[in-house]
Amino acid sequence: VQLQASGGGAVQAGGSLRLSCAASGFPQNSYQRLGWFRQAPGKEREEVACISSSDGSTVYGRSNQGRFTISRDMAKNTIYLQMNSLRPEDTGVYYCAADWTYYELKGHCTTPHLWGQGTQVTVSS
Repeated sequence: VQLQASGGGAVQAGGSLRLSCAASGFPQNSYQRLGWFRQAPGKEREEVACISSSDGSTVYGRSNQGRFTISRDMAKNTIYLQMNSLRPEDTGVYYCAADWTYYELKGHCTTPHLWGQGTQVTVSS
């Protein structure tokens, strides 16, 4: 299984970014849960959002406050994180992550099996 994240960058406060994470290699007939985490300098990694492959249900971390939206393109096996109204405190390295098994996975991404490489997001004031 591979996860390839992209889309980070530098923006000013109030701006937007969209992160992408292309996933490949999941076992056939498996269910997946994919999500985004972030780690700010000096802080622990935290969940931003998570989406289920079985029904597209989503959950968000406490940092979201309605500004971020996770979505998926099943045909491309890609998830996205649309981030609007960015704030300097959103600065950090954003990671996509996945877990998978043979029963439906929903809810928070509590047990990632695999992490993608991080992508830096920098929001200036």
